[in-house]
Amino acid sequence: MEFQRICIIGVGLIGGSLAATAKSVDPAITIFGIDRDSEALAHAIAAGYLDAGVTPCDARVREWLGGGGLAQGACDLVILATPASCADEWFAFLGTSGFEGTVTDVASTKRPVLVAAEKHLAFPAGFVGGHPMAGSEVSGVKGARSDLFKGAYYVLTPTRETSPEAYRKLHAFLTRLGARVISVDAKEHDEAVAIISHVPHVTASALVNLAKGHAGQGDDMLRLAAGGFKDTTRIAAGSPELWTGICLDNREAITEAIEELQSVLGDFADRLARQDSEGIMQWLTQAADIRRALPTQWVPASVNLTEIIIPMADRPGVIFEVTSAVWRAGCNIEAIEIDHLSEDSALLVLVITDEGDLERLIADLTAEGYAPTARPIESGK
Repeated sequence: MEFQRICIIGVGLIGGSLAATAKSVDPAITIFGIDRDSEALAHAIAAGYLDAGVTPCDARVREWLGGGGLAQGACDLVILATPASCADEWFAFLGTSGFEGTVTDVASTKRPVLVAAEKHLAFPAGFVGGHPMAGSEVSGVKGARSDLFKGAYYVLTPTRETSPEAYRKLHAFLTRLGARVISVDAKEHDEAVAIISHVPHVTASALVNLAKGHAGQGDDMLRLAAGGFKDTTRIAAGSPELWTGICLDNREAITEAIEELQSVLGDFADRLARQDSEGIMQWLTQAADIRRALPTQWVPASVNLTEIIIPMADRPGVIFEVTSAVWRAGCNIEAIEIDHLSEDSALLVLVITDEGDLERLIADLTAEGYAPTARPIESGK
């Protein structure tokens, strides 16, 4: 494993699942947990997720979060699995402790966390923001699973100042946990999740409150709710405490997205007022077509595909060597082709998606004696 001593601050569903998954991959690594809930810590220790767990006031916290591998007993990776609102105080603690290892978080809003890291950390280049796109209907550490991240997308938000080594190691670590890692700018991430995650939650809650306002005595209308209404509003049952924090953390992007949604609904209301049946049909048809076209899984944009051409000797094991390097870099092969030049030489052509660390892949292949050439697939150059 890329990290040997890991400290997880916040042992809930995500923190607990990260610990459980890491232990299932490599039982030899040491994982510590910090949480205000001593029962959650006891559960995680009993389940084998943690080697030890303490509350924030315990003296071992400073030992684990000391010099980041430079001090005896210090961890080399800290995962902040608390709400984004707690990031500032923990980054301040890490800064005063002189922690110099890798730090990441799991908050669904990235910009505020990034600002706090840059403000407080002694080694801000070691911070790589993270957002696992995974969850469960069971909250808390009792819902933790060792397969929660298998095949799930895990967003990392490195900046120009991020240490390449910290990013590489974290990327490889998360890939080992079964996640599909992609990199996104923090601001773009927050704007995107406002539309695809945060506003849908607010909208679902608004529909429930709307129905409740018209339900009458005995909630007769709500008794009729089924099918589409329940499917549309399922996410409104999420934790109000958690979502209050998320909405406040990403308030600017959410506010802008709500205003856009109001405009879209206003357009539909205008068509209704004009009894514009053709316009209503077009509006609904467009939405239906787009919804049906959504992939069941994330699909890379063709503009981000990269073609890698690798001259090679046609010998046993060469494909395994190359694809192993692809795996280590966390990259994903979209297509593969072998173009034989002679009886014992060929060109191996890989099409790589925008997942993974392409620079590391090229460096690894070069170190193994290959001479790879990479180019954007749409350039035609």
